[in-house]
Amino acid sequence: MDGMSKAQVDKADARDRALGPGPLRPRDAATLVLLDRKGGDFHVLMGRRHMRHAFMPGKFVFPGGRTDPSDSRVAIGSGLHPHEEAKLTAGVGRTSLARARAIALSAIRETYEEAGLLIGEKAPFVAGKAEWQAFADHGVRPALSGLRMIARAITPPGRVRRFDTRFLSAWKSDVAVELPEGGPTNELEELVWLPLGDAKNADIPDITRAVLGELEKRLAEDPQLTPGGPTPFYRMIRKRFVRELL
Repeated sequence: MDGMSKAQVDKADARDRALGPGPLRPRDAATLVLLDRKGGDFHVLMGRRHMRHAFMPGKFVFPGGRTDPSDSRVAIGSGLHPHEEAKLTAGVGRTSLARARAIALSAIRETYEEAGLLIGEKAPFVAGKAEWQAFADHGVRPALSGLRMIARAITPPGRVRRFDTRFLSAWKSDVAVELPEGGPTNELEELVWLPLGDAKNADIPDITRAVLGELEKRLAEDPQLTPGGPTPFYRMIRKRFVRELL
């Protein structure tokens, strides 16, 4: 997507996002790319959005959604690695440490709500909000130390919905509890673990394909995903969609 014009981006995204009448301020959002090593290959967890959804119906996506500012007040077992915290607060806009924490926690919350996976450590936890009650019920305290920021992307102007999305990753081993009935929102169906190469060829949004390509290259050079690794940032500058590194 590096250097694409606005017209090219509009054409590529025409089936994914409807155009709107005016500029909208992008909302903070977080997506979690859950990884697993299988037979020498890396697999990612993806789910298909229901066809009834107005936003990207039928597309395979990672668990994720909008950030709730109150997530910053959730008790945690371990915080973000300092290098990852720096990545989350870098770039355009003013992202405070509290906001960065909320963004990271929203990725964990959304992964529970959409996939029924509780990421954290087995320890007593008291939920201050209903959205986190399952963690208390199952004795899981959310933990951020295993998260890695792998990309950031701001939806170009002119869309009905605009998000400033941070793509975070975690390992399947970071999942403390897997609920057999899945998540409570039922936003994703057909949850599957796909090899990275297969995931790139699935019916996915263009930005998701770009992020998977970036992740594949990073894993080839750094299979452990060392904290503070190169993080691409996609955004529109003077009507061109550009790629920078945070």
